[in-house]
Amino acid sequence: MSSHTPGQLPPIEAVVFDVGGVLLDWNPRHLYRKLFADESEMEMFLTEICSPAWHAPHDRGVSTAASCEELASRYPEYSELIWAWSRRSEEMIGGVDTGTVEVLRAVKETGLPCYALTNMEAETYPLRLRRFPFLRWFDGTVVSGQEGVAKPDPAIFTRLLDRFGLMAKTTLMIDDTQENLYAASKLGMQTIQFRSSRELRTQLESAGLGRSLPQHQ
Repeated sequence: MSSHTPGQLPPIEAVVFDVGGVLLDWNPRHLYRKLFADESEMEMFLTEICSPAWHAPHDRGVSTAASCEELASRYPEYSELIWAWSRRSEEMIGGVDTGTVEVLRAVKETGLPCYALTNMEAETYPLRLRRFPFLRWFDGTVVSGQEGVAKPDPAIFTRLLDRFGLMAKTTLMIDDTQENLYAASKLGMQTIQFRSSRELRTQLESAGLGRSLPQHQ
């Protein structure tokens, strides 16, 4: 939780979930391990060619296909591997954290509104919305690629709060990235850093979401 003591925190009135790293296991390595025989060569490719810095603009709305076309023209020997980033994006998802999905379900059953705030490409979000039914459970979703701004920029947190009429001090942000949580807390939001669904459930109960969240088998 954020650095406040429990006695200082107002009751939570809305819960915001990150998606990648919390509900979905997103990692380009899930795709590229199928395409590289050598792990070190794959790591070089993901560090120096399809790098985090190269990918970051996609989360702010830049077309992945356009980026792949430009990068493939600079590295023609890697063209097929570069294009896989765009054409096989859904293979970057290793699976669903079913424990966290059950926590989301349990929070909804308490009657609290739930929202999603995700750094995700504009073109991949509709694919995942169709693919994963729980993404349709949210009362509202803010997708960075559709907004042109991404976490940890404070503007995207402010956009979420304003769009859905939420008060920062009564809104809880769950994210796996400390940098994102720091930005949220600077705006006055309550925060939990996600490490596991079991720990998350315990932290939510400690935060006052009932004595015990509903359990599902």
